[in-house]
Amino acid sequence: MATFAISAFAQGGQSAPASVTVQSNDSSLTAPPSIGAQLGSQEQSPKVAELFAPVTKANIPKIYTKPISSGPTEMDLRQLWSELKLNNPQLSSLRESYLSAKATVPQIAAPANPQVGLVWSGMPVNSPFALGGANAPSAANPNGISSNNAISVAQPFQFPGKKSLAADIANTNAEALLASSESTYLQLGAQLSTLYYNALAAQKQLQVLKESVMRLEMVKNVAKARYANNAAAYVEYLNAQVAQSAAQADQFNVERQLQVALNNINTLVGRHSREKLVLRGDVRRAMSSVPTLVELEDYAESSHPALKSSALQLDAARKGVDLAKKAYLPDFQVIGSSYTPRGPFSANNGAMFYQFELDLIIPLYFFTKEKYGVEQAQRNQAAAEAGNISNRQQIVLAVNTAYAAYEQAKSQTQFLKDRQVPQADAAYKVGLTQYSNNGQGFNDLLTAQTQLRNLEIALAQAESNLLQAQAVLMVSAGKEPF
Repeated sequence: MATFAISAFAQGGQSAPASVTVQSNDSSLTAPPSIGAQLGSQEQSPKVAELFAPVTKANIPKIYTKPISSGPTEMDLRQLWSELKLNNPQLSSLRESYLSAKATVPQIAAPANPQVGLVWSGMPVNSPFALGGANAPSAANPNGISSNNAISVAQPFQFPGKKSLAADIANTNAEALLASSESTYLQLGAQLSTLYYNALAAQKQLQVLKESVMRLEMVKNVAKARYANNAAAYVEYLNAQVAQSAAQADQFNVERQLQVALNNINTLVGRHSREKLVLRGDVRRAMSSVPTLVELEDYAESSHPALKSSALQLDAARKGVDLAKKAYLPDFQVIGSSYTPRGPFSANNGAMFYQFELDLIIPLYFFTKEKYGVEQAQRNQAAAEAGNISNRQQIVLAVNTAYAAYEQAKSQTQFLKDRQVPQADAAYKVGLTQYSNNGQGFNDLLTAQTQLRNLEIALAQAESNLLQAQAVLMVSAGKEPF
């Protein structure tokens, strides 16, 4: 079985607005018809020309900061996941939110800012800002008016353990946010895998339709030869021609689906939707062995990012209860003051003395705020515990559901591959042989050819569904699908 690569890109100018190239090592297979004919009537529209124009510096939106590629970029599924992780805007936003949350941790752990105070009093009438001479001796007041001028420094302190616990809670919440972003990465990766395998299925369907066109060309030639020998009606040739045109029309639809899938993949990995992209991958080689259901459940319960996030949130809620209980403990404030009998901004020849003060900040009003703060924290803890249990149940259920879908897709693919497609191929060959040997059964031949084409397309889609189910199963367990 040859491995086919997909090349889909937009063109501008007088060329076709969009085309899809299926590359194969089999030189006997020609390229599928261009879908330019479908848009021929639309090329006159400036909107259509703008939509399918190549990406340049002039028309690229400013939100895309990556350089424009000079040619088609070839990527397999692993490379696409790497691009998704690095360049997806949603994941970039989550990373920045995590870094922002981490930046709050040292702020919470830092000590409170000190307070510096400047006090002067007893200024004479009509001299409210006589800072230098406010307390200077006079005839009426030989010792000065007041000796209450002072400079003080106050430093508040929380009860030991409060700040460190609050910083620990903030750090735990930040790590929960990181685990949540990893879960989002897996969900986006599952969407990317679905698009990727749909594109590969479209590639395979294009190949099947090409082969169908070639088979119908053979039927047309046989019908034409039999008509020349007066062994068949001319309508048989026309019916074969109509069936071939229908297969070509199906090609156009599949090509358009492929182009849409590539545009979505480009957008999901942070590229412009019109960037040229070639997907590399072999559907059959990608069908690797899958762990058992028990192994996947065990892995999900121990390593799934969503469960890590809920477990961290539960840990933060429990620490929040401890912090709320510490609100019953008093906080402190230390104040150091320096007093002088002169103004604070004047030369001082008098004696100075110092004062040290320790303040105790105690919770009053019958501990109302503290009591309800503890109750709030305990309710948050109970909600986090219930949420953690619910998340664990949902993850295990998702793994079970995804595994059942995978088994069903696997059985359907195996049935099509081993029985239905070989039987339809044999029926087509028998019908073609009989009709070629001047036998009857033209309608049976067309029916056999149509059934063979439909089953081959169904097999391509079933293989795609199997790989999508495999990717979803791995993501449901918290793993990358490769």
